Amino acid sequence: MIDTSHITIDLINSLSHFLPETTLVVTFLLAMILDVIFKKSKNIAGYIAIAGLVIAGILLFQQTGVNFKGFASLLIVDSFGQFLKFIILVSSLIIIIFSFFSDELHKAHTRLGEYYTLIIGMTFGMFLLVGSANLIMIYLAIETMSISSYVLAGYTKEVKRASEASLKYVIFGAVSSGIMIYGISIMFGLTGSLNLFEINSYLAANQVASIPLLIAGLMILSGFGYKISAVPFHFWTPDVYEGAPVTITAYLSVASKAAGFAVLLRFFKTCLIDRIFGINGTWILLSNIDWRSVIAVLSILTMTLGNLVAIWQTNMKRLLAYSSIAHAGYLLMAVSVMNDNGVSAVLIYFFFYMLMNLGAFFVVQLIANKLDSENIDDYNGLGYRSPIIAVCLTIFLVSLAGIPPTAGFIGKLYIFASVIKSGYIWLAVAGVINSAISLYYYVKVVRNMYLRDVDSAKSKLVYSPIAIIIVLLLAVPTLIFGLYFTPIVEWANYSMNIFIGN
Repeated sequence: MIDTSHITIDLINSLSHFLPETTLVVTFLLAMILDVIFKKSKNIAGYIAIAGLVIAGILLFQQTGVNFKGFASLLIVDSFGQFLKFIILVSSLIIIIFSFFSDELHKAHTRLGEYYTLIIGMTFGMFLLVGSANLIMIYLAIETMSISSYVLAGYTKEVKRASEASLKYVIFGAVSSGIMIYGISIMFGLTGSLNLFEINSYLAANQVASIPLLIAGLMILSGFGYKISAVPFHFWTPDVYEGAPVTITAYLSVASKAAGFAVLLRFFKTCLIDRIFGINGTWILLSNIDWRSVIAVLSILTMTLGNLVAIWQTNMKRLLAYSSIAHAGYLLMAVSVMNDNGVSAVLIYFFFYMLMNLGAFFVVQLIANKLDSENIDDYNGLGYRSPIIAVCLTIFLVSLAGIPPTAGFIGKLYIFASVIKSGYIWLAVAGVINSAISLYYYVKVVRNMYLRDVDSAKSKLVYSPIAIIIVLLLAVPTLIFGLYFTPIVEWANYSMNIFIGN
């Protein structure tokens, strides 16, 4: 008789560390069921989603300090994953709140139950991706989050550009997934395993042909690059960001990107780094392939293309889309140094990026509600028509540009510091040049708000007090963390060590 007791014990232990994800599954089911029961309540699923996310956050907090491999090493619970899961969780919560104020969603749909349910489903997929330690688990997690995001991108199906965005998203997603799964098959052929820990052990003990390993690595990276909008896997981003509802555009720009960077860093640290001979937080690559240079080149291409193309944009959502591509390039700078300081810099930057980018998109949504336009020229004179909204948008844009005294400056400071400490001066110079370029298109929006059509007799734009409070709750921390950022830095330094097993 086969002894299965160890399997049962592992399953029970794993489930006890899987409570935040279990909560999301229960929330998904409750939101779907209660939306059917309470048909007259348009946002019942949204309220259930908020409650579920809060409970998941409490359970996630209780995992502080835990390092655990569960479900036969398919998933990992560690401080690194906890940090990025909090980013995803908070982003999901903020997006659901944003959705209550979205005219484009409420005018097009009498009920939004499926919309809120899909956000929870996407959150669950991202949680799985952040903790995945198996190549097939990574693939399944990406598909889980992608299916929800495909539908959400085209949720306002009455709008032609939304249907186009969703279709392009599906096509590019299918291509990148196909390339990635082929890379996974090559990696399995080379090492005989799909588990990142076992692949690491095989590469450490055996000589593997560099060319097939490089091809497999690049194919797998194409799947990650697609999620983070890195060049040359960025083609879907501008059209999808422009066509999707503003809330989903904001969600994809932060939460989806966070999950993508989480799995990218875990893949390198767990799979391709020597676990024995690393010194002072520096990662020693197992193969002869210079992955640092590969990521550094991707970083320069990504931020340069994002910034240069953003200059010519006239639509605010497309401008922020290319801005998002550029920010992926900045984050890749810290990934390319491949040490613990780089991981810490990524975490710090993501926390601040969440505040300033979600804030900018919420302001764009509020303005679109009033003007029914996302054209930058329609922002003319906004500083006088809606002073508080305009000031907050200015804060967000200045922070995205990385100008003190905002949180965005602190984020870039730690990114550049990690790069310079590692001796990549040329990469830091490229980053500074790109930051200077980005200042042009951010300031263009500010110029329109305060220096164009200021004498025209346009009516004032009036917003609800709750909407103003939400904007301020994002804008004020963006300034405060530019001056007092120690708690976030300490949290990131605590969370930077990716669990690589016993």
